[in-house]
Amino acid sequence: MFARIFRRSRVDTLVCPHDVLYNRGIKMTSDDLISFKKWFSDYCSSFYSPDPEDQKNISLKEEHTFRVCRNMGEITEGLLLDDNRKMLAEAVALFHDIGRFPQYAKYKTFRDSISVNHGLLGAQTIGDKGVLRNLSEEEQEIIIQAVTFHNAFSVPKKEEEIVFFIQLIRDADKLDIWRVFLEYYEGSEESRASAVGLGLPDFPGYSEDVLSRIYHKKIIALSDIRSLNDFKLLQLSWIFDLNFRPSFALLAQRDYIRRIAGCLPRTDEMNRAVSFLTEYAGMKTSPR
Repeated sequence: MFARIFRRSRVDTLVCPHDVLYNRGIKMTSDDLISFKKWFSDYCSSFYSPDPEDQKNISLKEEHTFRVCRNMGEITEGLLLDDNRKMLAEAVALFHDIGRFPQYAKYKTFRDSISVNHGLLGAQTIGDKGVLRNLSEEEQEIIIQAVTFHNAFSVPKKEEEIVFFIQLIRDADKLDIWRVFLEYYEGSEESRASAVGLGLPDFPGYSEDVLSRIYHKKIIALSDIRSLNDFKLLQLSWIFDLNFRPSFALLAQRDYIRRIAGCLPRTDEMNRAVSFLTEYAGMKTSPR
């Protein structure tokens, strides 16, 4: 169903020149995207609250969505996607966290582990609301699958076209989640959105076994962390789940590695890990 041609660059990131992409099922228009944006705005506003803390958390996710859409635009522009796929990718970004709003309304948290999987809830929400009914079956399936799996620990085995859009949203999402948490780490207590916190102990050290996993170039599992500093290391390990050269370029431009590392204890072993991550990211942005 999803016939497409890919070629891989020397840094193992997908490069998708628009002249090799063609699929009759991808025909989304600017009118579709305008309609989706209006629906999203109306849906978000239905969760607005007179309670300042609740509103701060809802606004956080609304702003996050807008920034993920902008990240998606920069990534797809760098990948030279055709206009239809750019719009489809932006629709994925627009809907990726739609489950956060009913999640927070019911549970007052963004922690999936103690509430509900927001990716699954988001896919169910846009399905139940019939938001995508005017799109082709292929487009609907791509959006539903990308929303469902954008927050999974790893990318599932799916048709190549679906995997491509899942990878796109995972990159665009991470690039703003790093910003959200940096503002949380660096901000004052009163400025923080309460639902961002994970309730982890904030003591000075970190787990050496968690730090050592950085060198295996694998994502650290949430179940393995014991403190807020371990969680920061987990976030640094997300670098190994980035998929596209434009994503690594944005990572470098925003200086996320250094800034997150600046919120961690300054030890020799931490400095070595940061150097390792910086070198890895640099290799992904430079053609060989």
